Amino acid sequence: MRRWSRTGVVITTILTAGALLAACGAGDEREDAPAEGSTVGVTDDTIKIGAHFPLTGVAAPGYSEIPSGHEAYYDYVNANGGVHGRKIEFVVRDDGYNPTNTSQVTNELVLKDEIFAMVSGLGTPTHSAVVDFLNGEKVPDLFVSSGSLQWGDAPKDKPFTFGWQPDYEIEGKIVGEYVKENMPDAKVGLFLQDDDFGRDGEKGVQRYLKDQIVEVQRYTSGNTDVAPQMAALQASGADLILGFNTPSYTALSQLVALRLGYKPKWFFSNVGSDPALVGSLLARFSEGAVKDGSQLLDGVMTTEYIPGTDVPDDPWMKLWQKVWDAHGKDGDLTNYRVYGMSQAYTFVQALQAAGPDLTREGLVAAVESAGGDFQGPALAPFRFSKDSHLGISGMQLVEIKGGVGEELTPVLVSDLGDAPIEEDDSAASDSPPENGLPNEKAVE
Repeated sequence: MRRWSRTGVVITTILTAGALLAACGAGDEREDAPAEGSTVGVTDDTIKIGAHFPLTGVAAPGYSEIPSGHEAYYDYVNANGGVHGRKIEFVVRDDGYNPTNTSQVTNELVLKDEIFAMVSGLGTPTHSAVVDFLNGEKVPDLFVSSGSLQWGDAPKDKPFTFGWQPDYEIEGKIVGEYVKENMPDAKVGLFLQDDDFGRDGEKGVQRYLKDQIVEVQRYTSGNTDVAPQMAALQASGADLILGFNTPSYTALSQLVALRLGYKPKWFFSNVGSDPALVGSLLARFSEGAVKDGSQLLDGVMTTEYIPGTDVPDDPWMKLWQKVWDAHGKDGDLTNYRVYGMSQAYTFVQALQAAGPDLTREGLVAAVESAGGDFQGPALAPFRFSKDSHLGISGMQLVEIKGGVGEELTPVLVSDLGDAPIEEDDSAASDSPPENGLPNEKAVE
């Protein structure tokens, strides 16, 4: 099965970054940073949160849909009374997947909009530009939309930041172990985004496949010419390519390989493997030469960690479809909107656990103390505690056939470094409450 993460909600979309606020720059700590017990962004009736997303630019396809999933679920929660009587207001600003823009819009969210928390800010290179600023300002920085280790492996250094999805190191470990055990003669090439996304994935892969790797190629996000990387992988004789890249670069790699007549076996990280999106990108980038791009992903391996749109009868998908039908805006329910709803469900549990007397510090403490028991659509448990702010602990490996992920492994969980990879079925029977709202008793 395909598995991936006032009245009503207000979503504010700024398509271009505004002028940089004179107060300070992201990364510079203000002298008047909020004191402990801060209630900035909280009133008796509302909680204002914010996020940065690429609503435009090379990373916008797919990722720009995530905040609409958040918005729909918050709208649903607000229509059912909110959390402890407060409605959630969600302010989103466009950073174009450009770290400089991320700094500008994060300044605006924190200093001008006065958000209570950053929730689901997207991207490894982009969020890296603001994570220190958010921690310096003591703004809860929850459930970053990226699997970089830096969101949770050192809570003492970034006490206000939490990951959400499985980190790229454990994803690399899981695919690495599978290849070692099932494809021991494969000549492995790596196609990596040149930041923590690619480096963390490579770290996990190297634990199992160091002797099988024949070539490593990296790309810089924004440079759309990947012909040199594909040519080098082909020349190396690599017959299995492991890609840790975004959807646009999955499509670009497939088009270049097609032109070169290069036909290795492919694995793409769950980040870059959505068949519908990659198929549409292939059709667009090829200017119509590729009619049904999703077919090019048949046989591709990837990982899954939450239910997606190819399993409409899954209880969580039934809930997300109900929410989208009632509160979604334009377009159909997609895997990226499902990811946003799944994150929003986790955030609502965090608010419930923090209680009615809401403060920034109290929210962080609540995730540390109760987050390991949060429920939801994830296939594996969360790792949240005082010692780890990392998110979902595992996933399963699948092979895409006709747009649907066919299971190659059971759900596998692990942690960083030498932690073993083990089977886990603890979330197999999870289903949403009848009313679609987290059960407050489960997080008390």
